[in-house]
Amino acid sequence: MVKNSIVIIIFLFCLLGSAQKDSNFEKATTAYNEGAFSEAIDLYVAILEDGQHSAALYYNLGNSYYKLNDIPNSIYYYEKALLLSPKDPEILNNLGYAQQMTLDAIDTMPETGLSKFYKSILHTFTFDQWAYMGVAFICLFVFFYILFYYSEYSSRKRWAFICSTTSLIIAIVSVAFAFITFNDFKANKPAIIFTDEIEIQAEPNTSSDTVFVLHAGTKVNVLEELKDWKKIRIIDGKTGWIPSNNLKLLKDF
Repeated sequence: MVKNSIVIIIFLFCLLGSAQKDSNFEKATTAYNEGAFSEAIDLYVAILEDGQHSAALYYNLGNSYYKLNDIPNSIYYYEKALLLSPKDPEILNNLGYAQQMTLDAIDTMPETGLSKFYKSILHTFTFDQWAYMGVAFICLFVFFYILFYYSEYSSRKRWAFICSTTSLIIAIVSVAFAFITFNDFKANKPAIIFTDEIEIQAEPNTSSDTVFVLHAGTKVNVLEELKDWKKIRIIDGKTGWIPSNNLKLLKDF
């Protein structure tokens, strides 16, 4: 009886917490629609501090900061939303508008058509989606193999064999892509510059040569860290060092 009561109490607390989060999200959305963007930001951030993360939440934060003309923060949260929903057209569209308001116009490194095609296939799904697909096709492989093993008719055996072989190949490819995308995800450490203008140094100290200059809102990739400095690379391949407090990592969930 006591155990049942504890379970009921825990369940009620979970429902209450969920209802509170939904209520804060609705309040934030209402504030946004009424033009109270700072209030909306405070409410959305409160939801984040409760441990709730979603593409919609980051997207709404990006929109709120964009309305306040805070471009670095708007780009930061749009990029975080993209990490959770990479193909969302609305996020991509609004991110594009925000990026047009930054000062840095950096050309991307040229890629071959084959490389672009490979990356487009590889990044069709996230690493966990590739993994789920691999598991699903392994199950299909087992099913069709059992069907092949116990079938009496040659036509059914042939059909089951083809399906099981195809499922196994897709499962292997999916698992391989999951492994590759996971390694890419771990190796890639994107960040957004938050200083209006910052000189990027050749070495991790202020007395070294300036190799280039970046402005707020520019996306970089962090390669390594040394004390209070981070080595970064921009999309054209240039690298340099920047004090850590001038940027914010995107994968800080």
